[in-house]
Amino acid sequence: MQPIDVTALTADPYGTYAALREAGPVHRLIGPDGLPAWVVTRYEDVRRALADPRLSLDRSNALPGNYSGFALPPALDANLLNMDPPDHTRVRRLVAKAFTPGRVDRLRAPVREAAGELLDAIEAEGTGRTDLLATYAGPLPIVVICDLLGVPRHARRDFRAWTDALVTPDRERPHLMKEAIGGLMRYITGLIAAKRAEPGDDLLSDLIAVRDGQDALSEDELTSLAFLILFAGYENTVHLIANGVLALLDHPELLRELRANPDGLGAAVEELNRWDGPLPLAIRRFPLEDVEIGGVSVPAGETVLLSLASANRDPDRFPDPDRLDLRRETSGHLGMGHGIHYCLGAPLARMETETALAALLERFEKLELDVPRESLTWRPAIRARGLNSLPVRWQSATRTDF
Repeated sequence: MQPIDVTALTADPYGTYAALREAGPVHRLIGPDGLPAWVVTRYEDVRRALADPRLSLDRSNALPGNYSGFALPPALDANLLNMDPPDHTRVRRLVAKAFTPGRVDRLRAPVREAAGELLDAIEAEGTGRTDLLATYAGPLPIVVICDLLGVPRHARRDFRAWTDALVTPDRERPHLMKEAIGGLMRYITGLIAAKRAEPGDDLLSDLIAVRDGQDALSEDELTSLAFLILFAGYENTVHLIANGVLALLDHPELLRELRANPDGLGAAVEELNRWDGPLPLAIRRFPLEDVEIGGVSVPAGETVLLSLASANRDPDRFPDPDRLDLRRETSGHLGMGHGIHYCLGAPLARMETETALAALLERFEKLELDVPRESLTWRPAIRARGLNSLPVRWQSATRTDF
C-alpha cells in the first residue's frame, strides 16, 4: 500500500479525502514527523472505531518508535486525551459537571456580554476593517474558558502564543514548543497554588476541592485537567467560530437566511461543524491487538487516525455532502467525536459559536472579506483546521460608508 502524501491533507483536505474514500476505507500515511499511521476515511468505519474499546488513547500502548506526539511533562500528560477506562471514566465524571446543559446555559449571558465588548472595541477603531480572527474569534473563547477556570484577565496575554506553538509546531525551531510547554506548566501550577490559597466560585477551585478533599484526583490529573480545559476548550472554539464565519461569507445567500431567521443558528452551527469543523482528525488511537478496520488488518500498537472531516463528507451518510445546507439533518455528524471520548466541552463550544455568530450578525449589517478569497491561508497542521487570519470589511447600523 503506497503511503499518501501528507501535504495534500493541508493543501486540499476535502478533495484529498474524497479521493481516498473512493479508493478505499483505510490508507497508510507518513506524518509530518516522518512516522507512519493509518488513516480511516469512511463514515461507518470511523464511527465504529471511535467507540471501539480495542483502540486505546494511552500512548504507552504505542509501539516503540512508532509515535512521537507532544513531549509533555507527566503533570500535563495525565489528561483525558491519554486515558482509557477506568481512569478515564473516573476523571471525566468529576469534570463533566462543568459542562452540563444548565451550567452552560448560565454562561450564555456572560458570553454575550464578552462578545459585545469585543464588537464595541472593533467599532471604536472606526476603520470599517478588522482581522476578525485576531479581534473577535480568537479573544472570545479565551475570555470564556478563563472565566470558567477563574483565570484573572491580566494573566491571559501569553496564552495565545503558547497554544499556537503547540497546535502548529515549528519543526525548524523546536525550542518554541518547549518554551510554550514550560510557560503553560508554570502558569497552571501557579494558578492552582493561588486557588488553593484563595478559592473562588470557579471550576478550578471546585476541582481542587475534589483533589484535596476526597483524593479522587491525583495532583498530576488535576494539573492536566486544567491544561486540557484551557488548551482544547479554547483552541477548537476559536476555529469553529472563524471557519463558520468564512463559510457564511462564502455563501452570502445563507448569511442572508440567518439574518432573516436567527432562530436557525443552533442548527446552522451543527452544519458548519460538519462541513468545515476545526478537528479534521480525532485524537490518535493505538490498537491493543491486531484490529480489522474496513477490511484492513491494522497491527497492535500502530497509530490510527480517524478522519472526522472525511466521515462528515461521506456521501453514503450525508447526501450531497460538499454542499453547505443550513437546513440539513445533521444528526450523527462526527464533528465533536463519538463514544466515551465525545468532546466534553461540546455544549460550551456550540453555545459560544451560536452566541458569537448571533452577536456578529446583529451588530454588522454588512460583512464581507477584505482580501481576495484565494489569499487566505490555513495553518499547516493535519490535526487542526484553522485560518491564519480573517480580514473583513464591516458596516454597522451607525455607519453609512462601506
